[in-house]
Amino acid sequence: MSDAFPQHRPNVGVVLFNAEGKVWLGKRYGADEPWCWQFPQGGMDEGETPEEAGLRELHEETGVTQDLIEPLGSIEDWLAYDFPPEVLAQRSRNRWRGQKQRWFAFRYLGTDADFDLEAVPPQEFSEFRWVSLETTPQLIIPWKRDIYERVAEAFAPYSA
Repeated sequence: MSDAFPQHRPNVGVVLFNAEGKVWLGKRYGADEPWCWQFPQGGMDEGETPEEAGLRELHEETGVTQDLIEPLGSIEDWLAYDFPPEVLAQRSRNRWRGQKQRWFAFRYLGTDADFDLEAVPPQEFSEFRWVSLETTPQLIIPWKRDIYERVAEAFAPYSA
């Protein structure tokens, strides 16, 4: 594990690209518009590599298994964001100032019917949609936008 951003919780994010170059976004379960959409992401377990965590989080949140994806690339550096004050106040027992993330891109080889948003409880997403990569930063909660802009820029070659 990297020593970069020691006050930030280690996390991973996954971007799935379909054959048309669109990306998968999930609507966070129980969240309301307008900032309820995001890519699969989550914390790393003790002893996990970022790659292992990415595959686990993808399966837990979407039901997608390794046989339905092929790797496209990753962002090798940690991308970090701080929680805004209102979120930190809700997490008073949490020692983390924010999250640091490693990001992975995969080509999705399955069909929409292969997604199982209830595969592993608790359910993270209530629905999903395919969108163009460049639109994702405007759909994400504002304090995560910088990360999504950087991810969209890094993974733009896979959307063609």
